[in-house]
Amino acid sequence: MKKTVLGCIFIALVTLVSIAHAGDVLSLKDGHPQTYVVKKGDTLWDISQMYLDDPWLWPEIWHVNPQIDNPHLIYPGDKLNLVYIDGRPRLVVKRGKEVKLTPEMRISELDLAIPAIALDTISPFLTDSRIVDSDALNMAPYVLAGNDGHIISGAGDELYARGAFTEEEKNYGIFRPGDAYIDPETEELLGYQAFFIANGKVVGQEKDIATLGLNRTTEEVRRGDRLLPDEERKISSNFYPSAPEDDVDGYIISVEGGVSQIGSMDVVVLNKGTREGLDVGHVLAIYRVGEQVRDVVTNEIVKVPDTRAGLLMVFRTFEKVSYGLVLTASRPLAVMDRVTNP
Repeated sequence: MKKTVLGCIFIALVTLVSIAHAGDVLSLKDGHPQTYVVKKGDTLWDISQMYLDDPWLWPEIWHVNPQIDNPHLIYPGDKLNLVYIDGRPRLVVKRGKEVKLTPEMRISELDLAIPAIALDTISPFLTDSRIVDSDALNMAPYVLAGNDGHIISGAGDELYARGAFTEEEKNYGIFRPGDAYIDPETEELLGYQAFFIANGKVVGQEKDIATLGLNRTTEEVRRGDRLLPDEERKISSNFYPSAPEDDVDGYIISVEGGVSQIGSMDVVVLNKGTREGLDVGHVLAIYRVGEQVRDVVTNEIVKVPDTRAGLLMVFRTFEKVSYGLVLTASRPLAVMDRVTNP
């Protein structure tokens, strides 16, 4: 599938200086390379991990370089050199090839400029996946039947759907209801996952029954699948890692793919969203919840302390839940592990 760069990926020059952040001193990582040539497949996160003890702080480091004309793109072939200016270490970029930019609309392959994180991992969640409330699904139009009475339909087919259609809305996504997300502490229903199945366009309508032509499908469309209008939402691949301004104390409540153990580059669902102040780019520490053990001396059941076990970045938010990408994991993680400020 053709991938596009949806935004200008930032950072072409990262300056490594000692600054204070939340009471901690930013420092170089032991064993960092003196020079590094950017390769296809690298991400800014990967490179930052080579140089910084806390790689999620690199956007702050970039902001101390306002003198750079275009500090937004790093390309494969660029050479990074660690130098010292006024006694402070700085990483400077030597362009490996000339890149000509012209003021026109274009589709750019992802390997022209390296992304902040691995976009392949999260791209389906930036575009197709949704988390909706029960009313949005229950009141949405639904697939009535395929053309000629077919039970299932695919790309290029027409189907019939029934519901409250409007003259203005012509483009729809077709979704299948997924898991219900429940807050583990309050038992509040946070929303339902809506699996993207296909998209189509209304080509005809008679009363409450519409005829749709299917443009794209990820699997067969079935009777009862729900239709939701296409979202007009700005999709950005720019991520500016930062700590949340307010205290966050939440949990991983689901992991995509149905696996039992969670590791680096896995997508997880959090029980916190925009109403708790979470925003795209917020970085959270992951704590493995301490086990309950029996004290052999007192015969009591005691919970051992939670242990820090990883780091994630929020990349898409809804009102009550969020999607996060696990950036690092020092041990296997699991649903119900706790997330909090880094």
